[in-house]
Amino acid sequence: MPEKAVKLPKNPEPGEWRAADLSLKYIADYKPFNFVDGEGVRCSLYVSGCRFACPGCYNAAAQNFHYGQPYTEELQTQILNDLGQSYVQGLTLLGGEPFVNTQVCLQLIDALHERFGHTKDIWSWTGYTWDELMQETPDKLELLSKIDILVDGRFLLAKKDLTLQFRGSSNQRIIDVQKSLSQNKVVLWDKLVK
Repeated sequence: MPEKAVKLPKNPEPGEWRAADLSLKYIADYKPFNFVDGEGVRCSLYVSGCRFACPGCYNAAAQNFHYGQPYTEELQTQILNDLGQSYVQGLTLLGGEPFVNTQVCLQLIDALHERFGHTKDIWSWTGYTWDELMQETPDKLELLSKIDILVDGRFLLAKKDLTLQFRGSSNQRIIDVQKSLSQNKVVLWDKLVK
């Protein structure tokens, strides 16, 4: 009996998926005060649109760039007010794919830094690997430079592992972005549970 072909996510060429061409600036969801999208209490923004199309994606509806509602100043104000609660550790960007929705993500991060400085941390999930992001467009590199923790890599159904900390498949890494940028190599998050 022939083996069944394993369906894999799509793989972009450097600079192929440009936020300016793809993003409609839609939001799939906003979840304040949750405990699952990174360390501590977080406010999580799920942007709409992703081209990776990972088989088994837990948020497949958010792959559609038309899904959800437009990002608004009112929503940004609500997010910033929620982040202002003393018990909230930070902001998480998910999707969809934050790195093809850089306009929304950068606008929110800049507003967060203006109000809170660097007292709130920023996590992001991405289907891109670190090495792929290093070859990407200026807006993606700017977004990367402004976040603290990155969970990188496509979700691979064959490597799915529900016991992993903040990841869905074993190929994904939790990266300390600022240490990685300063050392010019991938540095894993120091609170990673092996």
